[in-house]
Amino acid sequence: MRIIRIASALVAATAAVSLVGCASNETAAPAATQTATGATSTAALSGTLAGKGATSVKAAQEAWTAAFQTANSGVTVNYSPEGSGAGISAFTAGAVGFAFSDVALSDEQEAATFTGCAPDSKALNLPLYISPIAVIFKVEGVDSLSLDEATLAGIFAGRITNWNDPAIVATNSGVTLPDSPIAVVHRADESGTTANFTDTMHTLAPEVWTWESDKVWPADLSGETATGTSGVVDAVTNGKNIIGYADASAAKDLGHADLLVGDKPLAPTADAAAAIVDKSPVVTGRGEHDLALALDRKAAGVYPAVLVSYGIVCESYADAAQGALVKAYFGYLGSDKGQQDAAAAAGSAPLSSAMLAKVKAAVDSIT
Repeated sequence: MRIIRIASALVAATAAVSLVGCASNETAAPAATQTATGATSTAALSGTLAGKGATSVKAAQEAWTAAFQTANSGVTVNYSPEGSGAGISAFTAGAVGFAFSDVALSDEQEAATFTGCAPDSKALNLPLYISPIAVIFKVEGVDSLSLDEATLAGIFAGRITNWNDPAIVATNSGVTLPDSPIAVVHRADESGTTANFTDTMHTLAPEVWTWESDKVWPADLSGETATGTSGVVDAVTNGKNIIGYADASAAKDLGHADLLVGDKPLAPTADAAAAIVDKSPVVTGRGEHDLALALDRKAAGVYPAVLVSYGIVCESYADAAQGALVKAYFGYLGSDKGQQDAAAAAGSAPLSSAMLAKVKAAVDSIT
């Protein structure tokens, strides 16, 4: 039986930085050079590139845009962390040049007409940010908890409603659990983090969490709601006897979950999260350079509550200048330096060399 151990941890959260500006939307061709920041500098590259989407990549995007703009002073990159659903909608409508989503586009979404893409162009899903989802809590008088997967699913499904419920007591010998109701907080907005968390519970405890993966929390379940990753973290930080879920990079000093798989405990660390990517197959039936993954949450040695945030771009852009900006920016995001910059800023897991090679080939194919 897998056991989830929740223990306190310090995870740094990067403060929000607003990047605003504009520049002419013109590109010229380019001799690329490497700058001190590690981002690629492309001569005469200029313009404004807008993106929208997942809140999970907020800290990473702040680091990425700062480095890329330093290397390319004629370019302004604006990213709005408004949630995966908002990003997909904006990208489909052509309102932004790229999106980030913690869930790859579905087959139905892939079949849409993308206004900013060239006629007949599909969208590409490029995995660029890997992070564990931490189950965060604040319980009076409790420093650590152990929960098996069925108990965890039972708490979020509303079947287990008190902290001293026998199911929780059974896996927490020596811990004094309060005779208090469990407050559960979940995302109010359409969220890729929610989709990955619900998919994890449905995969590990389908008899308890009977709902399939969804970006929207089940409407028939009660609980406190909060908007965005920061909203859930704030709710748990300021709450009492409360539990929630959030990207681990934003979990601050709250308790977070470790999984005991067999005899090996797996903390929600970058390394444990990264293992799932190389053990998961690419979704079939997509284009040559589409890298949407069918995450194998039961693979040996992986931390299953993981989100992979995809950069969503056009195979070919209707506006060639916009395509050149996207290609240059995503070339940096999908480089070893770009991945290391994200890891330093957000605690995410860098892509393996094998996945980096696949991402590079995909980015090189963008026109």
